[in-house]
Amino acid sequence: MDTLNKLDIIGVSKGYQKNDVLKEISFEVKNGEFLSILGPSGCGKTTLLRILIGLLELDTGRILKDGVDITHTSADQRGMGIVFQNYALFENMTVFKNVEYALKFHKETKGNAKAIAEEMIEIVGLKDHMQKKPGDLSGGQQQRVAIARTLALKPDIILLDEPMSALDVATRLTMRDELKKLQVSFGTTMIYVTHDQEEAFALSDRVMIMDQGEISQLATPEEICSHPANDYVQTFVLDNLQEKVDSLAKFVYRKNRES
Repeated sequence: MDTLNKLDIIGVSKGYQKNDVLKEISFEVKNGEFLSILGPSGCGKTTLLRILIGLLELDTGRILKDGVDITHTSADQRGMGIVFQNYALFENMTVFKNVEYALKFHKETKGNAKAIAEEMIEIVGLKDHMQKKPGDLSGGQQQRVAIARTLALKPDIILLDEPMSALDVATRLTMRDELKKLQVSFGTTMIYVTHDQEEAFALSDRVMIMDQGEISQLATPEEICSHPANDYVQTFVLDNLQEKVDSLAKFVYRKNRES
């Protein structure tokens, strides 16, 4: 086992009735890495994320974090944070209260919850929106609140479940850059679930491509492009990736012409 690994996932399986959602998958996540899990709906990527954070029990296998077995450790003891697809913000609370809320329940942060919340809100560029409620914010701003709330607890691993799927193209491009900058500045390991090929390749150190509960390929974007593991990777990833890159190039060209 590599001591540089932040996570070691060993033979993890999960099934519902007769449907095998995950089929004894094994992989590692390196310390400080941005790893994307890429695959179509129903391939098992969100189930895997929920198992990693501790919201779902696995059927077989083990999960090690920094070499320590956390397979049956409760979610609040794993040192991980998660940003959900719908952001899961409290609609009746301000931006500040949303970020401060969880801090007040942790012994280590309770005393200075206000200062931490204000700092994180400023870091994600929402200082002027601190007293607004989620309904008064754009989709991109709501995502920033969700990220600030997660970062405030200083997890050493952050899991993101398709957090940009509801955003328009321009906002997605902006948020990508901001997310990558935050990851680098905080030194956080990030695991990012997406079905968008271009998004995965733009953000990631490595991409894990899933198909029907199994790993088809786990490699750097460059390695996948030059040596796709099989026909599935070629058709689902590379062929679709080219289409998305072409579409994105046209969008950027139009925006540049308009400005």
